[in-house]
Amino acid sequence: KELLDYCVSTGTPVVIATTGLDQDLMQRTLASKNIKESKKGLIVSGITQIFVVALFLVLGTILALYVQSKGLMHNGVRIIDDSGALAEGFKTDSIFALVAFDGGLNVIVGILFTVGLVAAAYSAAGSALTALTTSFTVDILNRDAKDEKLAKTRKLVHVTMAAIMGMVIYVFYMLSSDDAISAVYALASFTYGPILGLFVYGMVVKGNVRDKLVPVVCVAAPILSWGIQWAMKTYCDYTIGFELLLLNAALTMLGLVVLRKSK
Repeated sequence: KELLDYCVSTGTPVVIATTGLDQDLMQRTLASKNIKESKKGLIVSGITQIFVVALFLVLGTILALYVQSKGLMHNGVRIIDDSGALAEGFKTDSIFALVAFDGGLNVIVGILFTVGLVAAAYSAAGSALTALTTSFTVDILNRDAKDEKLAKTRKLVHVTMAAIMGMVIYVFYMLSSDDAISAVYALASFTYGPILGLFVYGMVVKGNVRDKLVPVVCVAAPILSWGIQWAMKTYCDYTIGFELLLLNAALTMLGLVVLRKSK
């Protein structure tokens, strides 16, 4: 029931925002030859993702069972005890590296584990960096294909975005007490909220807005969402989870309505 409630109330908006509105994932659809090919790509991608996620779950289960059977330790405490309970303060993201280096594997297998982890990370970050580079170069710097310095600019932007992404990941990981999946979805509630709000506003509300003030709304909405989340936790003892995305989007839409131009 909890899974169904999440899928209906929050999971669907998250998929719409991340898959349908983020250029990182949408660029493959935009690059299709026609609408038919685009639809085919979306359907095939959705089906294959089921098997990909299932494979990840199986691999994660195998790693957890291996850690439990070997009795691997963290700060003098077993990471996973006989009852299956996880050691307090241990981030599950560290299991992969722990098995690779301290799991009793031989050197060759440990190296293969590390290479696989790096390859998986680069394959996931590559499309994100490409999308960031394209968006910043075209939309912010207003460079087009006729610009003679376009290639040099794109390379510089790409390297800069990679450095910024690395710093953000490191700082966010050090400050967060959650595992990477929970942390990423929590962060997505702030970053994708304005995108979802802009999309829904454009679909259901007529009339133009004051364009110059739209960035102010998109920055103010996540800040207000964080304030509401903190207030609910402090004064009402209620923790706003992934539904923060919907709150963020609603505040963005409200701000756009306020900025709407008169006829």
